[in-house]
Amino acid sequence: MKPRTKARSVALQALYEIDVTGHAPGDVLQARLEESGLEDGLNEFAQSIVVGVTPLFKTLDQFIAVHAPEWPLDQVATIDRNIIRMALWEFAVDGKTPIKVAINEAVELAKVYGSDSTPRFVNGVLGSLAERQNEIQQALKNAISKISPSDA
Repeated sequence: MKPRTKARSVALQALYEIDVTGHAPGDVLQARLEESGLEDGLNEFAQSIVVGVTPLFKTLDQFIAVHAPEWPLDQVATIDRNIIRMALWEFAVDGKTPIKVAINEAVELAKVYGSDSTPRFVNGVLGSLAERQNEIQQALKNAISKISPSDA
C-alpha cells in the first residue's frame, strides 16, 4: 500500500470507530496513529482527514443521500459512508487532492475494506458528487463557518 493510501486507511479506521461507537475523535485518532507506525507527515495527513471530516458527518451525509437516492443513508454500510465522506472532504473542503485522485483512492480503499459491490457504489456516488463540486464546496464552506471550535 502506498504511504498516503496507508494514511487514508488509518483515517478510515478511526472514522469508522468514531461513527460506530461514538468514542472521542482525539482518543481514537491517537490510538490509531500509535498503532500505525506512520511517519510524522503521514500522521498529520491522517489527522487532518479525521479532524476535517468528523464535525461534518451530517453535512457530508446530506450530499451522499442526495447522490445515492436508491440507498437510504441508514442502509449504506458504515465503511462505505466513511470512504465517501473522506473523498468528498478531500476534494471539496481540503482541496489539496485532485478529484480523480480522491475518487481513485476511495475506490482502492473500498476494494480493501468494503464488500464486492462497494468499489462500484463508491465510484458512482463520488462521480455524481464530483459533477457538483463547486456547489458542494460552497455549501461545505458555509457549514464549516457555522461549526463552533468546541465541535471541531
